[in-house]
Amino acid sequence: MLKIENVHAGYEGSEVLHSVSLEARKGEVTILIGPNGAGKSTLLKTIVGLVKPTAGTLYSEEKEITHASTAEIIKLGISYSPQGAALFPSMTVKENLEMGHYTLPSKESLKSKLNEVGETFPILKARMNQKAGLLSGGERQMLAIGRALISSPKLILLDEPSSGLDIGKQAIIFEKLAQLNKSGIAILLVEQNVQAALKIANRAYLMSGGIVKFSGEPAQLTDAVLSSVFG
Repeated sequence: MLKIENVHAGYEGSEVLHSVSLEARKGEVTILIGPNGAGKSTLLKTIVGLVKPTAGTLYSEEKEITHASTAEIIKLGISYSPQGAALFPSMTVKENLEMGHYTLPSKESLKSKLNEVGETFPILKARMNQKAGLLSGGERQMLAIGRALISSPKLILLDEPSSGLDIGKQAIIFEKLAQLNKSGIAILLVEQNVQAALKIANRAYLMSGGIVKFSGEPAQLTDAVLSSVFG
């Protein structure tokens, strides 16, 4: 579904990603873990065209997207939910969701997707006309994920969706992610809650210093491997 080969990328002459290769497969949950500053968020931004690679190649279902625009990438079925929810607090829940609709062919498509998001996250359905800034932390994360779902993605990129949440709300978020994956949506998940992420993952990558240190099945990601990076 998504294949990244030897990608280099960074900001204003400072390289963050050093020959990174990664694959997110159809129908699977792929997790990307590592310490702060490892380059995980930069990699997600590179995938969706917000950061341009200086070398390497990216593919979506065998179509090269290395130099594609963000809008083109979204139309190919890849959506992105950035770290921190990045919502519009003065807008309603419904208005925030509608911000993800511009790739949809019609208003009827938008109405259908709003209903689907409401079924996935009943609390959002109940708060459609409430200002996003009044939502709890867990509700804001659900809204951010819901907005990414509006474009009918085949693959969704999530950057630390459990960040800042208490244990109970984190559990709800991971439960919802597992449900979304069972519905057929592939997920590439950047997450600091390693143990919770491992429970829903089919494949794991470990990054440090902009380099992939490990790739393989979650069961192979032993405490020794984790401690070599996290200390």
